[in-house]
Amino acid sequence: MRKLSILGSTGSIGTQTLEVCRNNPEDFEVKGLCCGSNIDLLYKQIIEFKPEVVSVDSEQKASELKAMLPSDINTQVLAGHEGTLAVATLESADTVVGAMVGISGLEPTYNAILRGKDIALANKETLVTGGDVIMPLVKEKGVSLLPVDSEHCAIWQCLWGEKQENLDRILITASGGPFRGKSRSDLENVTLENALAHPTWKMGGKVTIDSSTMMNKGLEIIEAHHLFGVDVDHVDVVVHPQSVIHSMIRMRDGSVLAQMGKPSMILPIMVALYYPERGPRLLEEFDPFCAGCNDLTFEKCDTDVFRLLKLAYDCGREGGLMPTVMNAANEVAVFSFLDGKSGYLDIERTVYDVCDKMSSEISGIKDMDIDTILKIDKESRIRAGEIL
Repeated sequence: MRKLSILGSTGSIGTQTLEVCRNNPEDFEVKGLCCGSNIDLLYKQIIEFKPEVVSVDSEQKASELKAMLPSDINTQVLAGHEGTLAVATLESADTVVGAMVGISGLEPTYNAILRGKDIALANKETLVTGGDVIMPLVKEKGVSLLPVDSEHCAIWQCLWGEKQENLDRILITASGGPFRGKSRSDLENVTLENALAHPTWKMGGKVTIDSSTMMNKGLEIIEAHHLFGVDVDHVDVVVHPQSVIHSMIRMRDGSVLAQMGKPSMILPIMVALYYPERGPRLLEEFDPFCAGCNDLTFEKCDTDVFRLLKLAYDCGREGGLMPTVMNAANEVAVFSFLDGKSGYLDIERTVYDVCDKMSSEISGIKDMDIDTILKIDKESRIRAGEIL
């Protein structure tokens, strides 16, 4: 039985992880939950799963939640950064599901690994910004890092039983998002409603916007570099609108292996949490004769239109702190757009501007540790805010 702490329990990945737990109570026990401010949903999760500890983002929300809970519930309610770290390092949990949004997941994941926890990782920014720190620590502590991200879970499964030296290329698939086939001029007047209308996946706002700009794939390229030990130039993005093939690998003899299935996060969550075994099927079985499977197509991504993907390759090649700068600027710009404070193409302009301005400032920094990463992240956010 896996005993879980879930960071980001009220988000898309968190709620689907709890769906897996709900359907397999003999296999999973929920020990800790952490969320931002959605205490109404967290309250329901506490009543159902009765975790030992939960944490929310503020003392005020913690006080409100405590007042809501019945007297026979013994769950400890914590708040803020310290509360998040307490859930991430909970003694009774053996596995931490990292489903927080953005770089906020880096420090809790780092501390969980220090305490010997296995990590089921859905938070790609943890590796984008901190992969040079996280991956050596995973090896040092002898813990498992289990990819939950759909594409990386697919790549991981294709690599089971294969020798690293036989891997030639990684082919990350992308739906193309809501603006596939659009021109630069088409993007000038994009509304928030347009950008959130993803054709295939139901995700949180930040990830959905990243999918529309193709930054999501840029982050995944850098994540794949850290997870699978390949240069970013050995990772290709393949636009596959049907979202049936979740990613592929090409071996040195030319063989291509692919993982297929329905566009649902339930399966990658289960693959990670049941590894090295296979769990029971929760989804309707995959039908190769369904409408979406009749015509599988593949396209190149137009980086003249989706310029953030090109920038991600550049930052991934440079390595060091550049992915942290890129990610920080992107987070600030995306949330500004989600809040209605800036335009769609301001996301791209801001990220390019911040990367250009910060590159010379970080060029001499050689130490890669959590404190340095968080310091540069903060400085990059300030720059992004000034530009916006």
